[in-house]
Amino acid sequence: MAIGDKLTLAVERMAYGADAVARDADGRTVFVTGGVPGDTVEAVVEAEAERYANARVQKVLEASPDRVQPACPYAAVCGGCPWSAMSYEAQARAKRAGVVDALARIGRFGTERAEALVRPLESPSAPWGYRNKVELAAVQKNGRLVLGMHAAGGAGVVKVDRCALLSKKHTKDVKALTGAVGYLANSHGLEIERVGIRASEATGEAEVALWGRPGPFPRAQAAKIIGDAVKATSVVRVMQKGPAKARKIAGVEALSGKGSWGERICDERMRVSAPSFFQVNTKGAEKLVELVMAGLDPQPDEEAMDLYCGAGTFTLPLARRAGFVSAVESYGPAIRDLRRNLESARLGNVDPIGGDAGREFPDTDADVIVVDPPRAGLAADVVEQLSEQPARAIAYVSCDPATLARDLARFEEKGVFAVQSVTPVDLFPQTFHVEDVAILRRR
Repeated sequence: MAIGDKLTLAVERMAYGADAVARDADGRTVFVTGGVPGDTVEAVVEAEAERYANARVQKVLEASPDRVQPACPYAAVCGGCPWSAMSYEAQARAKRAGVVDALARIGRFGTERAEALVRPLESPSAPWGYRNKVELAAVQKNGRLVLGMHAAGGAGVVKVDRCALLSKKHTKDVKALTGAVGYLANSHGLEIERVGIRASEATGEAEVALWGRPGPFPRAQAAKIIGDAVKATSVVRVMQKGPAKARKIAGVEALSGKGSWGERICDERMRVSAPSFFQVNTKGAEKLVELVMAGLDPQPDEEAMDLYCGAGTFTLPLARRAGFVSAVESYGPAIRDLRRNLESARLGNVDPIGGDAGREFPDTDADVIVVDPPRAGLAADVVEQLSEQPARAIAYVSCDPATLARDLARFEEKGVFAVQSVTPVDLFPQTFHVEDVAILRRR
């Protein structure tokens, strides 16, 4: 096999990623971009190694019953919807199967136990129009600023006039924002790296965030032109410094409006600043809260702990139910948002702690614990400290099945907590990403 060779492949399944999996005539694994399980395709080899190769579909010879026409006209060229040619039912099967595989293979739980632990996939939102946020990359082309989505395969930027994943009420905002920022940039020498829009159907608020470096900026013009184009309730400028792979926030400047974005999740109202993390699928986030609260069932006389708490998605409902909550978050903008949200909610039974979860681990004995770490999962020392807690239950919210499986195995090796269930939640239809809520009980 060599780069440029054409292969006829029968696509078997989806990998945890954008690609499908097939095997060549010699049984070697081939990762197929653009394939759907059940397809027979002609694909061109783009890269090859000793044990596997990468190929891209050139022609579908026999379409899978699960192959569909994507709802987005940019799906073939934009990198945002890599699974959109596959029926939603097939996506759901593949996502649950991927979680089972991670537990069996990476966590070494074995296929039988992994199948028993992983519950059916929860699908809380519609397959399209579910996002409350999109970001457009900004690049210079022929001396002009161009906004668009990252292209499939990461090669350049694709100009779009809408995003089918964004809430339908705000679909037209993408085109309006692109035009407004393009005009502003090319008439005022605007230098930005990306533009984000967050929109809430529940509160009606929409915020535009312009990401770039500190320096001169046409503040009044940006506020006027962008605010008029998308009827924004807030326009902010996020200034960053440092090298590309290690950006740090140098400041957030409110150009107009509220200076933050408001959303309602379950019964809570939250305000989130542009740099802070918030789930892009609000209905999905509500399902996560529901699963965590049902799994932990916090009581008024109990103490709770919330690690990697962000702006308070789990902290606020925990504080409504438990007697006291210790909440730890390392990201400065998020911990400030948390404090503001607690004040607005008039919740005084929370100790917001700024810092790394391992170094600032609360000096307390918790009855119930929530952890919602970034994609890298839990550090080994955090698993150690959690295993020393007298808690009766832990809810682990994960955005990566591989690191979740690794960490659940670490917990079971400690012998204190056992995994009771893992529920996959589809916060990201049309993509391979899946969120999981794992419940661990004290042995």
